[in-house]
Amino acid sequence: MTRVEIEYCVPCGMLNRARDVAEAVLRQFGESIDEVALVTGDDGVFVVRADGEVVFDVAEDTYDVDEIVRAVRPHAGTRD
Repeated sequence: MTRVEIEYCVPCGMLNRARDVAEAVLRQFGESIDEVALVTGDDGVFVVRADGEVVFDVAEDTYDVDEIVRAVRPHAGTRD
């Protein structure tokens, strides 16, 4: 089973984005995932990890919830 961690910048006000990603991941893979964790950070961080592997980093990628969910898919298995 998979652990998804969403680290987000608190001072930047990224909580809503973090919750949106968590909700989308749970909606898509809820039965295949052990945990979705919201981890507070700062300095503009918004990183999503699946089993410790970075699958999204706002410093390198354009924020897109659907793309993030697709990046988690190989770690969570597929459920359509």
